[in-house]
Amino acid sequence: MITQQHLASINRVDRDLYAREKVLNSAIIAADISSGWETYLEIFDTFYADHVEVSDGTETRPVFGRERIRALLSKFLVPIHVMAEIGGLSIQIQETMIPGDAADETHSAWSVDLIGVSGRTCQISWCTLRRWADSRVVCERHYDHQQTGGHLTFDDLRLSPSSASLGDH
Repeated sequence: MITQQHLASINRVDRDLYAREKVLNSAIIAADISSGWETYLEIFDTFYADHVEVSDGTETRPVFGRERIRALLSKFLVPIHVMAEIGGLSIQIQETMIPGDAADETHSAWSVDLIGVSGRTCQISWCTLRRWADSRVVCERHYDHQQTGGHLTFDDLRLSPSSASLGDH
């Protein structure tokens, strides 16, 4: 009897964890970068712990703390917002949940299609592992980064021509 109660409790915790993950991922997908980057920062503030640790798989060391990560997110989101709002860049985000092994973590596969006004597309994809404590993400690791399609250039935007390229990660 105790074993059945324990398993029921674990199943409820798993459902709650996956429900939180689904709400977080849905909020990320529903946000519109062409309207502003602030929504993404609000999502980050809502779902991530103050002492969160984030690694993108390319840094030698993870970044710790919500304020440091928030500053990095701003540096990333502002240019994308400008390219979407002014340059006409279309951005499509997709996510698929991946089954995981540990009770306190979730996995998902992400892809972002960057579509220029020229019709050229650059797709960036990666996987994300999140560790949760209560209702907050305490650790996030991005891995398996891939890029399909070439870099977009200013010719793919409604901006003045330049040799600079977009889509590096």
